[in-house]
Amino acid sequence: MELKKLEYDLTVCKVEAITDIDLTTDFFFVGKTDDEISLVCKTEDSPVKTTERDDGWKGFRIQGILDFSLIGILSKLSGILAENNIGIFAVSTFNTDYILVKEENFERALSVLSEEGYTIV
Repeated sequence: MELKKLEYDLTVCKVEAITDIDLTTDFFFVGKTDDEISLVCKTEDSPVKTTERDDGWKGFRIQGILDFSLIGILSKLSGILAENNIGIFAVSTFNTDYILVKEENFERALSVLSEEGYTIV
């Protein structure tokens, strides 16, 4: 399985309103519940107004389109990283999954996954 590195720094934050987010940028995830509005975006695209913010994330995605019948892909990746004391922040889209790790753990995470047979591109 191929994992593609994202070449930019990422930020995880909370905002008061969707209107605080620039929806024209090329990469972001928004999650809205009755409790909060969360945003993952390129650090350079972070909104000026955030209620909480955590910089210093890097990420990779599982290459290709994952069929919904596939079971355990994210679980296996997160398990390998957990065994190596690397925490994650996972986000899923219709097509695939993205895994974010703190910047200081990024190269080690890729190395561990490579040793487990994943191809890093």
